[in-house]
Amino acid sequence: MSGPVTLSDVARVAGVSLATASRAINGSATRTVRSELREKVLAAAAELQYAPNANAQAMARGQTTALGLIVHDIADPYFSSIAAGVTDAAESAGLMVTLGSTQHDPEREVALLQVLHRQRARAIVVAGGRHDDEEVNTALSRALASYRMAGGTVAMISQPVFDVDTVAIDNAESAGQLAQALVGRGYRQFAVLGGPKDHLTARERRDGFAAALAGQGLQVDDQDTIECAFTRDGGYSGMQRLLAGRTSAQVVFAVNDVMALGAMAAARDAGVEVGRGIGIAGFDDIATLRDVTPGLTTVQVPLVAIGALATNLALVHHEAPAQHGGLADAEHLTTRRDGTRLVRVPGSLVMRDSTPGPATSPARIS
Repeated sequence: MSGPVTLSDVARVAGVSLATASRAINGSATRTVRSELREKVLAAAAELQYAPNANAQAMARGQTTALGLIVHDIADPYFSSIAAGVTDAAESAGLMVTLGSTQHDPEREVALLQVLHRQRARAIVVAGGRHDDEEVNTALSRALASYRMAGGTVAMISQPVFDVDTVAIDNAESAGQLAQALVGRGYRQFAVLGGPKDHLTARERRDGFAAALAGQGLQVDDQDTIECAFTRDGGYSGMQRLLAGRTSAQVVFAVNDVMALGAMAAARDAGVEVGRGIGIAGFDDIATLRDVTPGLTTVQVPLVAIGALATNLALVHHEAPAQHGGLADAEHLTTRRDGTRLVRVPGSLVMRDSTPGPATSPARIS
């Protein structure tokens, strides 16, 4: 036979119609093929060494073998850790991951979701904290609803503000436990590198930290709560502003680890020794920062397991997804009124050398 083998060739050898051959090889969202006919078609395809067309399969099935993953910043170790878990779970399900990074642009998040919809992704995982922005959230909610109406499934790693299956980190409770632990080490004067005001993850961590301090009769002065970007550079610039001001803080809570890394670098550049001169704590316990010196006190979140769990939520309907580190057990898994599932993931404290106890005097630069 000259030229490439076509599906028509397979149909002719198998003695079936072209439509039957297509349904047998590519699948169909609406019709099935009897097993004996399917076996004849597959035997003919093997004999002719026919390679099916991926686009044709997607059209026939209504979806591809791709799973979409949307994150805020793939260069951030928080999101790369989640991506590792998503990729592992997707490969176990025979799927490939299509990755999109929003670069912290909410409009790009909606655009990426729409692209994945047009590409017929089988499922989508969206990872990243939400913003207190009604217009942005409404646009995303509509894009999610449109994709789901077309047969797609979604899971989010964020606050449970949309009617989709969600994995939510217990930010407020965990930040409160960190505050109590720092008080237990003798700290009484605090500062917070708080991220953007409208970022819900940052807000939950700020509020949980402040509430726990209030329960101990303590507070963070307004001048010592610094608004900054939710990034390493945001932590660096926020720490610079803090140290240049009239702070009396003994310890600084950065609301994520990459911000804490920036804060540590700013302190070092200012000649302030982290641990002895001023304490610094973070949140997430991302793997790439576990070897920094001094070791960073933080809240450990099982990011890889969370990525895998969210993937299984997106792929498994109306039942408990596979457990990952116990994250989907009955204690953490609930079904909401709209029928979607919510898994709340607690953090765990990791106390390291960056917060050994208060220095004799607060750090400050002129």
